[in-house]
Amino acid sequence: MSMTTPCHDRSLSRLRAVESESLRKFFFTPTKDTPMRIRLLASALLSVALCFATLPVQGGSFSSSSASETLKFTPEQIIQFAKQVEKTLAGKGAHVAILARMGRPAAELPEGMHFTHVAFAVYSEITAADGRKLPGYAIYNLYQQNDHPEISSLVQDFPVDFFSGVAVMEAGIIIPSPELQQRLLEVINSPTYVALHDPHYSLIANPYTLGKQNCTEHTLDVLNAAIYQTSDIGKIKANEKAFFEAQTVNVSPLKLILGSVFSAEVSTSDQPGKPVTATFETIGKYLQKYDAGSEMLILTPQP
Repeated sequence: MSMTTPCHDRSLSRLRAVESESLRKFFFTPTKDTPMRIRLLASALLSVALCFATLPVQGGSFSSSSASETLKFTPEQIIQFAKQVEKTLAGKGAHVAILARMGRPAAELPEGMHFTHVAFAVYSEITAADGRKLPGYAIYNLYQQNDHPEISSLVQDFPVDFFSGVAVMEAGIIIPSPELQQRLLEVINSPTYVALHDPHYSLIANPYTLGKQNCTEHTLDVLNAAIYQTSDIGKIKANEKAFFEAQTVNVSPLKLILGSVFSAEVSTSDQPGKPVTATFETIGKYLQKYDAGSEMLILTPQP
C-alpha cells in the first residue's frame, strides 16, 4: 500500500517554491525563443515581486506525516496531547467529531486558513496490540498518496498518528449536535462514506463542483449526506451551493497557474471562477448556523 500524507499538510505556500523553479526553467533553458523570453523577464520579475510582497517566502514540501520526517515534538508530548484531545471529546459525550490539525505554522498559510488537515473522530472499540478491547477514538481520514500526490485514499488511524509531525500543538474540534452525530455514524458505517470519496485530489478542491476533492470537501460531503439523509451527490452539491460559504483561496493567480502546471496536487480544473475551497473554519461556521447544538473549540496543551 502506498504511504499517505494528510491532505492539506502539503500547504498552499508550496506554490512559492513551484513558482520559483518553473520561472527559472522557462526563462533560462536555452531555446530558439530565448530572446523573446529575455524581453519578458523584466515584466515577469515585477509580477513575481508583487506576488511575493505580502507573503513570506517559503520553499519545499509541506508534508508533515511522511515516515522520513523529523518530529517537531517528543513522542511523549504527542501522546499526552492526543490523550488530552480524547479526554476532551469523551468529556463532552462526543460519538462523532470533526478534528483538525496544524501541519504548518499559521504564518506560512494563506489568509483565512489556519488548519491543514481535517478528519472525523469516531468513538470506537479499539483492539490493542495485546488483543484487549479498549474504548477510544478512531480517526477517519482522506490522505494523499506520497508517491502519487494527485491521488487520495481513505485511511483509518488514531489520535497519536493524527498529531504526529504537527508544526503547532493545537487542535480544532467541531462537535455536531447529538442528532447529527447519530446520522453521521450511520453514513460513516455505510457504503455512502466510501462512495462519496473522489480519489482525484487537489489541494484547493472546489466544494461546489465534481472532479476533484480534498479532505475538507469529503468531510463536507459526508456531513451533508447525513444532514439531508441522501447519498445522491447531485443533491449534496446543490445544497452546498445553496447554503455553504466556501473560503476564497488567497493566493496569486500566477502561483495557481504555475502550481497547476508543475505540481500534480494542485489543480484549477474544477474552479470555474475565482478559486474557493472548504476549510475547518468554514465548516464550523456552516454547522453553527444550520446545526443547532453544535460546538466549535480550539484545544492547546494543558500547562
